Amino acid sequence: MSDAVFERDGEWFVPTGLARGPWDPNQMHGGGPAALIARAVERAVVIEGEDVAVVRLTIELLRPVTLAPIAVRTTVVRPGKRVQLVGASVVDRDGVEAARAVGLRVRQADLGLPTADQDGAKPPSSPGAEVQFAFEAHDEHFAKVWQWREGVGAIREPGPAALWARLVTPIVAGETTSGVMRCAALADFGNGISGIFPMEEYLFINPDLTVYLHRDPLGGWLCLDATTWASPDGRGYAESAIWDERGRVGRSVQGLFLDRR
Repeated sequence: MSDAVFERDGEWFVPTGLARGPWDPNQMHGGGPAALIARAVERAVVIEGEDVAVVRLTIELLRPVTLAPIAVRTTVVRPGKRVQLVGASVVDRDGVEAARAVGLRVRQADLGLPTADQDGAKPPSSPGAEVQFAFEAHDEHFAKVWQWREGVGAIREPGPAALWARLVTPIVAGETTSGVMRCAALADFGNGISGIFPMEEYLFINPDLTVYLHRDPLGGWLCLDATTWASPDGRGYAESAIWDERGRVGRSVQGLFLDRR
């Protein structure tokens, strides 16, 4: 088993088999590129010495990301001392853009405000029994980056579901994976755990992913509480609440393309 999802080679992130997704064995799961985009947006320097936090990531997955080296390049869309927009682009060695994103960052300051968590807002469950989450017959894929535990519902049955997950393999070799990266990576599972049609018969691919966060997660465990909505004409979306064991962390939404296989 590989030691990380990506190995570094200069500016390039070289995927291991752990980057693999469920739709095609030669394509990445969206969670790996989403985590790299989160990493780039977090690390972009707009003002030296600034203290900012990511509130939103909006990612457009322009085309399937193949299991080949990629780079993430950033631009400053809106500079500012209080509010910033950072653009990010995922490209391959031929310069083809596979994904683009905009990250919203805001200034952090100790304002002495009451806690932002709603009174009584608790996760839908506590982490339960261990769950095996597999993509076909491949030994290495992105679901194996996580340890999974039961929440509410079942991933093998159509309908809403909540699952707990703990990242057990780093996204980038030799680096600590930040909380924002973990949330972005996990959020791309929302449509997968809450699919309303059997994956063996239908596609429900997300060409985009938006994640909102009001705080960084605490501890290792995250809960993704997901529901899919779809119409007979093949369009839909999956929405997920993101929790840690203390309470609510954020929310994610994925637009969906649905089709028969």
